[in-house]
This record gives sequence, structure tokens and C-alpha cells, in this order.
Amino acid sequence: MTEAGDTDWSPGTYHRFRGFRLRPALDLMRALGPLPEGDVIDLGCGTGAAGPALQQLRRRLVGVDSSPAMQAHARLTGVYADLVETDLEAWQPDTPPALIFSNAVLHWVGDHATLMPRLAGMLAEGGTLAVQMPHQNNAPSHRLWVQIAEEMFPGRVDASELPRTLLPAEYHRILAPLGRVTLWETEYYQELAPDGEGNPVRRFTEGTYARPILQRLEDAERARLIAAYEASIGKAYPTDARGKVLFPFRRLFFTVDR
Repeated sequence: MTEAGDTDWSPGTYHRFRGFRLRPALDLMRALGPLPEGDVIDLGCGTGAAGPALQQLRRRLVGVDSSPAMQAHARLTGVYADLVETDLEAWQPDTPPALIFSNAVLHWVGDHATLMPRLAGMLAEGGTLAVQMPHQNNAPSHRLWVQIAEEMFPGRVDASELPRTLLPAEYHRILAPLGRVTLWETEYYQELAPDGEGNPVRRFTEGTYARPILQRLEDAERARLIAAYEASIGKAYPTDARGKVLFPFRRLFFTVDR
């Protein structure tokens, strides 16, 4: 995997749980209605995991992501007409898209009260903004990273760098003036297989949510934090007789039809 101190994402680490991360994207796609003419934008396309499914919409498909490593993998899928490397909050389409589709990325971008109206305003008439984000703010899998890091290394965790999802009611307030809103949550009970390199819940979260925390630490400090997290996480997510962990993971979905 990419060292935790590196700034780019590690496709290998992210792909370890590819199936669990792809299923919500497919569930979001099933909620889409008819689309007008225009491009489909895979906003935060990552490795392009959702690309082959989005290609079935038979529109010009454009992938947008800020990670060169992730885009290199997305290019290998061969489904994108264009790949744009830019920060998501700075992206602008060339023409009004039929669909802006964002799977598990916008929680990394701040100021959703400004971001969501901005994205919806880019759509073609009759277009759709479709978004899925993890909603694990208070789950032990995420909360323990912050709690233990603050206890061990006071002042080293910058909360502004951590992804965060608003409450559903807050999104409804933001989205309702933008068009027809459909908003829901799903809790996926993911059965994670044993991992010889550590607790699978740690392995699931260290390559995504915990990245900003781990990046701030030196190698020895990082090892200490991981060891402390490993010592605690099993109490929240115990293994069964087969060594597997049942990991509940809540995700928030919404679509806005302009």
C-alpha cells in the first residue's frame, strides 16, 4: 500500500474491499430515472469501479478525480471518454451534464450548503444529481480513530481534515429548493473476512477515513496508534468462530432531479 505519509490515495488499499464499496454505487444507480441529453459525470471516480455500470446509461462518460494514482487505474477500464484531474470543488463541466453521479467522495469536500446547490445548478434541464456518502460519524469504527489519536497525540488531529456527513434533515433543507429530492439511508451488514495483517475493520477504515490522521504521524507513532486501535476495535466488532467480523456500515443517499 502507499505509505500513510504519502498524499495520494492507494488504489491497492482501496480495492481490498472493492465489492463492499461498489454495491452502494449500484444501489444509487437503480434509483435513477430517465435522463435528458448530456454527459454523465462520475464525480470522484477513483479507480473507475462504477464506470462500467455507468457506461450502460449510453451517454458520454467523464471521470473526475484529484488523485493521479486512482485515475491511472480508472483509465485502464477503457470506459471513460475523458478523465479530468482536478479538485472536486473547483471542477466545472464544459456543457450541462445529464447526470452528476458521486459515490462515496463528497464527504471529503467541505461546505455542503454551498457545494450541493452549485452542483445541481450545473445540470441540464431535467438532469439529476445522485450522491452517496458514508454516514459513520459516530460509529466506533470511525470514532475510535479520533478518540485514541487525541489521547495519544494531543493536538495532532485536525478535525477539519476528516470527512463528515451532515444529518439527513440538514441535507433535505439544503436540497429541497433545488428540485425533486429523494433521500434515504441504508445500513449494510458487511461480513469481513479475517486479515492476517490485522483486524479487518481497521484495514477497511485505514485507507479511507483514517488517512488524514495517519498522515500526520511519524512511522513509530503510526505503529503505536494502529496497535492501540487494534486493541480496542475488537470489543466493538468481535470476531465469530470463523474469525469473521460483522461490520454494520451506514450510508446516506440522495437524488435531486432538477
